[in-house]
Amino acid sequence: MELEEIIQQRLNKRKALEEAKVAVFDRPLPHRLDIGIIITHFQEGKKVQACGRVMAKRLHGKVIFLDLRDSTGKIQLYVKADFIGAERFKLLENIEIADFIGVEGQLFKTHTGEITIQVETFVVLSKALRPLPEKWHGLKDIEARYRQRYLDLIANEEVKNVFMLRSQITSAIRNYLQEKGFLEVETPMMHPIPGGATGRPFKTHHNEYDIDLFLRIAPELYLKRLLVGGFDRVFEINRSFRNEGVSIKHNPEFTMLEVYAAYATMDSMMHLCESMIVSVAQQIFGTLQFNYQGKTLDLTPPWKRVSFAQLVKLKFGIEPQDSHSQMLDKLKKAGFAQDKDRLTRSQINKVIEETLEKDMETNPVFVTDYYTVLCPLAKTKPDNPLLTERFELFMAGMEVANAYSELNDPIEQKRRFEEELQNDPEAKEKTIDLDYIIALEHGMPPAGGLGIGIDRLVMLLTNQASIRDVILFPLLRPIQEGKN
Repeated sequence: MELEEIIQQRLNKRKALEEAKVAVFDRPLPHRLDIGIIITHFQEGKKVQACGRVMAKRLHGKVIFLDLRDSTGKIQLYVKADFIGAERFKLLENIEIADFIGVEGQLFKTHTGEITIQVETFVVLSKALRPLPEKWHGLKDIEARYRQRYLDLIANEEVKNVFMLRSQITSAIRNYLQEKGFLEVETPMMHPIPGGATGRPFKTHHNEYDIDLFLRIAPELYLKRLLVGGFDRVFEINRSFRNEGVSIKHNPEFTMLEVYAAYATMDSMMHLCESMIVSVAQQIFGTLQFNYQGKTLDLTPPWKRVSFAQLVKLKFGIEPQDSHSQMLDKLKKAGFAQDKDRLTRSQINKVIEETLEKDMETNPVFVTDYYTVLCPLAKTKPDNPLLTERFELFMAGMEVANAYSELNDPIEQKRRFEEELQNDPEAKEKTIDLDYIIALEHGMPPAGGLGIGIDRLVMLLTNQASIRDVILFPLLRPIQEGKN
């Protein structure tokens, strides 16, 4: 049967209910219980009210069995014509799979032991005009699952499970930090100047002030202003935006955790990062060993540390004192970036990192000793000003976290910002955040900062191959007009 016919058939059944003076978008029953609670606290003969979506319907003469589901569980309904009345029983012909109903009745167990409600009365809460997909698990079009995530969640318990786990992971992170004395804060999502990370911003316009604004690429500079203001430990679980490519590891809108602690260092952040992820994994999953895409990811501490400077020297022959042109020449000589003559410094870094990622082992690896020219917001190492106190955490070849000993010298910070603008030909629209420099001039305590990609962490802990599988509504190309 074509979809249009099914919709018309359902419209006819809605009309039949309305003609019988049955509300098709009625109010929920006042004393409803979650189905999970009804099942857990089952008592033979107890009268209960339940609401949910009809997921199955089986007619046996003057008896109808239905499966009713809410977010907490599923329960069988038993409707008998002799018990509910012939007229009301006939009305159930117009109730179909996907409709929402509320029921009241007594609990009993069938001869197979299945907990069931013998329905005494029912109300229609929402009449669905479209059917649920019959063979959703067999659909090959993955994008259809993302576009209609609500159907994906209805049909696929595993998908629903991933997002429930995501919520638990985020809550566990929040609780861990609050127990450590960190204050959760909120900073602006619209910035007058894009900053705090490398990335192309989304631009918008504020009509009242007649100014251009940018969706934040990172909350870092605002969070560090709070350190200046006297909050010693802050964190934000934030939405950030980058107007860049889409891949299995990138979505233009994504969730990050950023944490800042006064009087901390890169090493403090490394310990925090490791202990927090280990704690969350143990709490939610009860294990530190995970299967990720056929490989074993072992989170047992201590995690390995390697030097970026040493890796880059071995792989490409690049040294931290090399100029922009020298880096590019050495990349080409090593067989990388052959057709790319005008790479910016940040793009060169991207080529290097993408190449190194492929060689990373599955287990967690802290990569340290990043070049100062690539880290405008990090403190330099006391014994080597060409390298910074920064690490990136890689798991299964993916960057999951980034941390610094934060630069708090306003003169040096301004010089680094100016150098970054000078070396980036794409920075025409960018400018230095002078207000942030002024904040530093009022004095910021030495601090450590940490950023963790929540989406990627959830991917790893739930064994999902694509970032789209852990974002409820990932950004997709608009569907062509005329297509369902």
